[in-house]
Amino acid sequence: MSEESQRETQNEPLNISRAQARAVSELLRMAPVIDELGERFAAAGEQIALVGGPVRDAMLGRLQNDLDFATSARPEVTERLIKGWADAVWDIGRDFGTIGCRRGEWQIEITTYRSESYDASSRKPDVSYGDELAGDLVRRDFTVNAMAIGLPGQVFTDPYGGIVDLANRVLRTPGRPEDSFTDDPLRMMRAARFTAQLGFTVTDDVRAAMTAMAERITIISAERVRDELVKLICAPDPRAGLLLLVETGLAAYVLPELPALALERDEHHRHKDVYEHTLTVLEQSIALEDRLPGGGPDFISRFAALMHDVGKPRTRKFADDGVVTFHHHDVVGAKMTKKRMVALRFSSEQVNDVCKLVELHLRFHGYGDGQWTDSAVRRYVRDAGPLLDRLHILTRADCTTRNQRKAERLRRTYDELEERIAVLSEQEELASIRPDLDGNQIMEILGLGAGPEVGAAYRYLLELRLDNGPMSYDDARAALLAWAAARNS
Repeated sequence: MSEESQRETQNEPLNISRAQARAVSELLRMAPVIDELGERFAAAGEQIALVGGPVRDAMLGRLQNDLDFATSARPEVTERLIKGWADAVWDIGRDFGTIGCRRGEWQIEITTYRSESYDASSRKPDVSYGDELAGDLVRRDFTVNAMAIGLPGQVFTDPYGGIVDLANRVLRTPGRPEDSFTDDPLRMMRAARFTAQLGFTVTDDVRAAMTAMAERITIISAERVRDELVKLICAPDPRAGLLLLVETGLAAYVLPELPALALERDEHHRHKDVYEHTLTVLEQSIALEDRLPGGGPDFISRFAALMHDVGKPRTRKFADDGVVTFHHHDVVGAKMTKKRMVALRFSSEQVNDVCKLVELHLRFHGYGDGQWTDSAVRRYVRDAGPLLDRLHILTRADCTTRNQRKAERLRRTYDELEERIAVLSEQEELASIRPDLDGNQIMEILGLGAGPEVGAAYRYLLELRLDNGPMSYDDARAALLAWAAARNS
């Protein structure tokens, strides 16, 4: 996305003529694919149009390689028309009228004109096919996604004023928002996601409908909610989307730990509440993502920042002198985070990574002014494992004090810790720290076969390695024999 396009979509009104010029440029890039596809469907007596996100993104100058089409053709006809033309075809969306394919660099989905609706208890839409583009566009989520380009000929269709809403950076539904959100409650979360992704705002009637219908999000599958949440968190401005979720009450159903933070005061009274502190930590974490090998957006770092203090409401205590404490909120928060992420069907690896960061986010505060021994530094690295870079980010981002002198001291102290880690890593290969004797050597020295005793010896030598650093073979062998003798005495 160009700097000019990002400035328009995030901070300034969109210039319509400029948007149209960008769309023409993107259409020229797509022309070899969309023209051929349009001609194939027209020759078969079928209608087809480029619709939704690709049309919107072409005008914003942020078009990716994913193209969505709507057609009068039924799925079996679509499949027949693209076979032999596409490089690959798949039909996992057939039940919803969608056939997917790949043509060169383009990923394509072609969906039969349709309407979807949910009943009060269903998690799956009832699909019925339509016969015209106008009927398909009216059932789309927002006017900015209800624009189309008919093929062949590239005829622009905008029956609901999507281009004006795009210019004003407004999210409005083609019809009544209550009808739209009844058809698919996930659209309420998409409103928050587009707010975070594109810098748009929702209209008053959309916000009111989201607030009134928030509970209806509970009929949506956890997987679909999770996917929207990930997109929101990884957007350029997740704070805006999260604020909308909280203010409309949607967060109470999809991420209740977040609005719960608004009830808790920070123990140092540095912020309005822990909720505001959390959003600031998230923003500061995003600003530090360039420290990661792959850069950003990084969901694991961002979600850990969002969840790092969720244990505070459950651990709040008031001392006699009025001081508020949140002892062990790191451990409690890790357990709460695991429960939420499992409910949202995140992978085990994602759950473990985020929870580990939440659990470790306070560890640095025991460092003081550098009093940790080399052993403590080794254990810090060992416990963080492959998450060390992300833990550096979370720990730095967690400093939100307005006291500049204190903030600078904390920064210098963490700089020192990272320098110590770098020196020890160079000397001792901390990233792959292990005992100075392996399992085969332990069995040979002690005359043991494989079994629990070997594991116990291995763990002893690992602790010794963490305490003392690298040892020679002879010193490690002597220590192992002494341990075995004491164990068997």
